Amino acid sequence: MIEGFDISSLVILNLVNPKEKFFGVLNALSPAGITVRAINLDSFEDWLRQIAREDEPNLGLITMFVPLFRVERIFLDEPSGAIKSFAQRFEDVVGMTLQEYLGP
Repeated sequence: MIEGFDISSLVILNLVNPKEKFFGVLNALSPAGITVRAINLDSFEDWLRQIAREDEPNLGLITMFVPLFRVERIFLDEPSGAIKSFAQRFEDVVGMTLQEYLGP
């Protein structure tokens, strides 16, 4: 593992070919690639609203393996000054932490 990126860390994953961004939970990191349970950031706000309204789920996290050659950057999900982290945004809108929502 990379220092600071522990299993179950909340991460933002920037991918190339095609260019995509995901937010989610780090499951594994190896020389071959990264496994995450994540959602595309283009769908993040819709997903929050769906959960907050207790609508029938049509969006959610998916578990996926991404080959390392597609990974441009991995960030820990952390606040930056007045900008909240995605996890904080989730808790503000949904009323529980992401870990509570996902369960054990």
